[in-house]
Amino acid sequence: MPDLMRAIVERGVVRVTEETPPVPWWSFTKTVIAAAALVLVRDGALTLDEPVRGKPFTLRQLLQHTAGFGDYGELADYHAAVARGDNPWPVDDLLSRCRADELRYAPGAGWRYSNIGYLLVRGIIEQTAGTPLSNVLRQAVLDPLGIRLAQLAHAQADLGAVAMGSGTSYNPGWVYHGLLVGPLHEAALLLDRLIDGPLLPANLLRDMTTARPVGPAIPGRPWRKPGYGLGIMLEAEQGQPLGHTGAGPGSTIAVYRRTAGDGTIVTAVFAFGDDQGAVERSAIGIV
Repeated sequence: MPDLMRAIVERGVVRVTEETPPVPWWSFTKTVIAAAALVLVRDGALTLDEPVRGKPFTLRQLLQHTAGFGDYGELADYHAAVARGDNPWPVDDLLSRCRADELRYAPGAGWRYSNIGYLLVRGIIEQTAGTPLSNVLRQAVLDPLGIRLAQLAHAQADLGAVAMGSGTSYNPGWVYHGLLVGPLHEAALLLDRLIDGPLLPANLLRDMTTARPVGPAIPGRPWRKPGYGLGIMLEAEQGQPLGHTGAGPGSTIAVYRRTAGDGTIVTAVFAFGDDQGAVERSAIGIV
């Protein structure tokens, strides 16, 4: 098992097992983006189930990875460019390389994890709010939940103090939907306050945490019946643990909430390397 860094929030109180530097939140950022989109739904600026700008898919389908898109992570050229330290491709170039105008299945008819879908969500959020994603995340989610240190990384200089492992030359622009970086305890606090707090009304929180089964158990991972809500990974039948895993060059993070006795516990775990299963097992309490 890789060396792990952990932060724990138990019954709403931070219990950090060790001090940690800022770390990349990788795809845990999707949970925060989904929360921001749902705040805009809450406020009447967006809807979940109407077609997006004349397209055949909805915001709900984008957030749940059921809109029909593939993923740029499937491109060998993408991984080669990241490894070489190239500058990120322009968005239009990325979408062309991924043939993003060709849906892999009819919206709602399947499930396929897609960073492209969340890139589109980012665009919808920015166009609707009339301000960059970093401002929306700060105003809609981070400040209301008391998350002060986490921030969106835009350039390599923003990663100077961030624990990146072997990914020290990484350009965060390769995460097209956006990459949050921050301390582990803030990731755990964010998930705890998002699920238990008043940011989202009950109906939207229920939408966010209702699982769509996404397939069989994943070899090497702790999920028996994996499911996906709106920016949330969870066990499809039990509805918990819930949270999100993220991985990128050099490191992995997992942030999950589960019941513990008569309360709840949120564990954020980070490790250098790519063993997602080990990091997830630690985060959801499997030794």
